[in-house]
Amino acid sequence: MRVRWIACVALALAAVPAAAMELTGVTLPDTTTVNDSTLKLNGMGVRTKTMLKVKVYVAGLYLATPSHDAVAIIAADEAKQVVMHFLYKNVEKDKLTEAWREGFANNSAAALPALKARLDEFCALWPDMASGEQAVITYIPGTGTRLELKGKEAGVIPGKDFADAMFAVWLGTKPADAGLKKGILGGT
Repeated sequence: MRVRWIACVALALAAVPAAAMELTGVTLPDTTTVNDSTLKLNGMGVRTKTMLKVKVYVAGLYLATPSHDAVAIIAADEAKQVVMHFLYKNVEKDKLTEAWREGFANNSAAALPALKARLDEFCALWPDMASGEQAVITYIPGTGTRLELKGKEAGVIPGKDFADAMFAVWLGTKPADAGLKKGILGGT
């Protein structure tokens, strides 16, 4: 009887869907799948424009191997993904591309000459983003960095070096937002 009860409890727990994480009204699932890899939600944070105190987007970082070590995350040659859920009513393409260029310059200045053409290509893919829309940036080893905008694939930028610079925008020594960095690294 006791064995049957334990088996029933185990089956019931297995049937419970994965919990999700919520921040500022945005809920992201605990896992996502990239090709055949399951990535786990490492953490979530809010990108805030400090001077205006405007919440721009909520980001979630998904990793194959969860970690609190920014350097190790950037260096890892395994699938990783950032989901950006926009909160602000309208973020113009020019503001987005300016932020990408600034993030690359602040965290990957030495590599910028080799990355410039690919960064230009990446920036050209972006439209304006409105509240409720998502951008998904996924590094896939051997393929490159895939950009999905508003639910559709926009393009793939080749090179691990580009992916390293991309993830350094959030996780580098001069991140766009220190609070966002702390959140996606699993801090509170």
